[in-house]
Amino acid sequence: MSEKFKLGVNGAGGRMGQRIVALAHADPGLVVAAALEAPGSPHLGRDAGELAGIGKISVPIAATLGDRVDVVIDFSMPAGAVAAAKLCAERQIPLVVATTGLEGANRESVLAAAQVTPVLISPSMSLAVNLTMKLVREAARILRQIPEGVDVEVIERHHRFKEDAPSGTAIKFGQIIAEEMGQTEHVHGRHGRPGVRPRTEIGYHALRVGDNVGEHTIVFGMLGETIDLTVKGSTRDCYAYGALAAAKFLAAQKPGLYSMADVLGF
Repeated sequence: MSEKFKLGVNGAGGRMGQRIVALAHADPGLVVAAALEAPGSPHLGRDAGELAGIGKISVPIAATLGDRVDVVIDFSMPAGAVAAAKLCAERQIPLVVATTGLEGANRESVLAAAQVTPVLISPSMSLAVNLTMKLVREAARILRQIPEGVDVEVIERHHRFKEDAPSGTAIKFGQIIAEEMGQTEHVHGRHGRPGVRPRTEIGYHALRVGDNVGEHTIVFGMLGETIDLTVKGSTRDCYAYGALAAAKFLAAQKPGLYSMADVLGF
């Protein structure tokens, strides 16, 4: 392997893909070696660096991968993630999947690649979000012992362009809490007269406002006191930096399924 990791970016024409290209180019441990987009994309043929606003880097955006790379970061759409997983499985290239909204057969197709190559998949690439997940798990583990019960709500805000709701990160927070506290009902919003709140539910509330890059608040409500754990992103670069850290970690791993907890050493 070369001194610098050769990075491929799938979804290089998107907002996050462009930031990955820009920040990777500035990273002394990485070199952007391939930039991929879906067939028919208007960005095909353009220089990835020029599109990302950093000047020409002599890496044209293409629909197929030419020379081998050391690791691929996928920040695209569910169909693009499936295509990236298939490609990386065939060539045994480590794959960081940062695409959200993966469900059902699409998710299973991506996970299947881990049988032959390292795959890291996470609902959020943010280092702060993943640390908060650890804190939420610890809080839930301790609070489950309160005899009067604890009410849990997950509130998330994202920009107006986000297509899935609630966010994959919000759902993951709920899964973590349910694993520790045993809730069996996941309620998305409320209206009308739903009645007295049962202890067995977690409520989710998704806000779509302006250009908010991502904000999650986990509320643990008790009788007489409340705990709010909030994590906010101020720019999309937090997700890009996390994805680059994941790529460096994954490039040296054996085939299998990994998470951001592995990157952070949890």
